[in-house]
Amino acid sequence: MPLLVVRSLSKRYGTEPVFSNVDLQVARGEFIAILGESGVGKSTLLNCIAGLDTVQAGSVHIAGTDITALSEPAQALFRREHLGFVFQAFHVLPHLSVAHNVGLPLLLQHQSDAARVHEVLQAVGLDALADRLPQTLSGGQLQRVAIARALVHRPQLILADEPTGNLDPATADKVMDLLSAQVRQQGAACVLVTHSRAAAARADRVLTLTPAGIVEAERAPAG
Repeated sequence: MPLLVVRSLSKRYGTEPVFSNVDLQVARGEFIAILGESGVGKSTLLNCIAGLDTVQAGSVHIAGTDITALSEPAQALFRREHLGFVFQAFHVLPHLSVAHNVGLPLLLQHQSDAARVHEVLQAVGLDALADRLPQTLSGGQLQRVAIARALVHRPQLILADEPTGNLDPATADKVMDLLSAQVRQQGAACVLVTHSRAAAARADRVLTLTPAGIVEAERAPAG
């Protein structure tokens, strides 16, 4: 059974449709990329999958649970336990050290696991910077902090929204190496939305979001 099953998902703001009839299945350990024109609703789709935004029709099942049928508090609890997020804007807390930023998902579950925090920091090559504050880090380092934080609580599903958008090509390449390696190592599923074909080339499948749904994208040379 796929980890993520999206069926006939439709979203609109007021009378303005964003997308409709989105169908998607993602298996455990699978890395998929979703391309699409600017404004087509790629980030909105991720938010709908996570239950951060409402939908007008359709359903989202993660590990057998229908997210769209849960109350808001139940959705929040489910997200904390089962989902990991990597955003373009990093979303690190400036007053917390690297280690404390990475450990936040565990803290939200009333867990404390310094060994696990160290393990993921080591995996992303930041164990030597554990006590540093975010403002002392480069963009590439901050994105690695965000990846470590997304993975620390061993989520089943990673949602990554333009994670290389603020990075130079060489750093973006390294971040994508890291994200794909860590996702596969953990056996998690990952849905990446991006405008970058180079980033999308790392995925097992490349899909395109259109206003009428999702279609398989033609494989194109990275660039």
